[in-house]
Amino acid sequence: MKLRSLAIVALVFVVPATAWPQALTNLSSLRVGYNTRKNTVKPEGALKAQIDALDAQVAEAARLGKNGELRRLYAKGVSLLNGRPWTDEVEYAHSIVLRTDRVVVDSAKPYAVRLEQIFTPSINFERPLTAHVSLRKRAVPAAPNQQPPVPELVKDLGTFDGVARDLRESPFPFELDLHDVADGGYVLVADVTDQSTSLGAAALPIALRKGLDDTITRLEGEAKRAPDAVRAEILFPVDRLRNVNRGRLELRTFDPERDLASAEAVVASLKTRKDPFAGRTGDFKRHYLLDAANEIIPYRMYVPTTYTGAKASPLVIALHGLGGTEDSFFEGYDKQLPPLAERHGYIVAAPLGYRVDGSYGWGVGNAPADPTVRRTQELSEQDVMQVLQRVRQQYKIDENRIYLMGHSMGGIGTWKIAAKYPDIWAAIGPISGSGAPATIERFRHIPEVVVHGDNDATVNVSGSRNMVEKMKELGVEVKYIEVPGGSHGGVAGPNIGAILDFFDAHKKATRSTSQP
Repeated sequence: MKLRSLAIVALVFVVPATAWPQALTNLSSLRVGYNTRKNTVKPEGALKAQIDALDAQVAEAARLGKNGELRRLYAKGVSLLNGRPWTDEVEYAHSIVLRTDRVVVDSAKPYAVRLEQIFTPSINFERPLTAHVSLRKRAVPAAPNQQPPVPELVKDLGTFDGVARDLRESPFPFELDLHDVADGGYVLVADVTDQSTSLGAAALPIALRKGLDDTITRLEGEAKRAPDAVRAEILFPVDRLRNVNRGRLELRTFDPERDLASAEAVVASLKTRKDPFAGRTGDFKRHYLLDAANEIIPYRMYVPTTYTGAKASPLVIALHGLGGTEDSFFEGYDKQLPPLAERHGYIVAAPLGYRVDGSYGWGVGNAPADPTVRRTQELSEQDVMQVLQRVRQQYKIDENRIYLMGHSMGGIGTWKIAAKYPDIWAAIGPISGSGAPATIERFRHIPEVVVHGDNDATVNVSGSRNMVEKMKELGVEVKYIEVPGGSHGGVAGPNIGAILDFFDAHKKATRSTSQP
């Protein structure tokens, strides 16, 4: 029984992310992941027929707005493309999730969780099921082509009988005791069995902190007494915690230990009457209230250690790809941007873009028909332009040397925002993106450095080729770097240096009067 349970847990960490967080992985990321896998595998014969039929079902589910069905279909497609059979048991495993009112938890209090389903599977049961619940350490990512290690058991939370066969109609509640578990990040795992038959497992990342509720109350009190300029810095972990717990954001967008410590540091600085951001250089985060969303939004900064404010500095706005955050250009892309920014003397500001799938607006095209998507994209664009405005106010910026770059969704966003606000940018650098050639006329005066790999399975290289072809037709100054054999993500880090070299050689001839 013990070996079987461990095997189930191991499987949890290799299945698609649909079974992970309370705020489920956004459908845009699932769609891109599925399409990327399809473009990589290039199915033929019987597999192609299966995928073609599945794509028709995807289109119909999308038309009808059946998101649960879309999640099932994307999971099925990825399994088939990976050479794994789609059985009733596999489908059931993808259907179950753990949900709760809180994923950031005050461990001193009882913790209520529910086992639910996001779609109705095909499998038939003749009796109620059993769930075994455990708390485990978060798994260390495995090396490529290696099985992930089984996460270490922290606490066995018991076996629960009488789990309903239909968890959409009758979610199964647990009340768990975590009072003796140390603060930190964990994964809550529920293994579901039908007698001795393993059906799969649902996993939920959670963060535990003793006295969390008291800490939040204290920070709210400190924020009321704080100057307006830093109030959002203190309240960010409070606001983000609530949005994560409401399921609006994934837990990975919030680091309780780091973010609460940052807020506490701001409070401590204020007690000594010191502005914690005055003269600050290096790598750090800022936060502000995006009024239209009534939400405190983070952005990440790099300020060269040579910056004193004595002279104006160039600025780069860096836009992350789909599923990324304000941390992406700092923690990803081979971590190339911060040291290169130091060497070249650039201030860097990396916005979140409101949501990890915000898309940075719709540029000068047509707004999305779906009002929820439209609002998200509108706020995404606003976030980018608000961050630009704030950095202009807080630092001495060379208005003739403001640049825009981005990867993937951020590369697409770079072309959208350049078309919408063409008077701001001295040069732009889209990576692995795609755009609308008809919009280039609006920003034909902006020099561009474009990077793409010709083996990109996520955003086809034709997206950049078509843009570059139109630029050349219009006489736009463009440097195109097409990487032979280059993948979607692999071309970004190695070419950030070339992008900054290009920016170094370009500035606007006159001071911009355009403001976001």
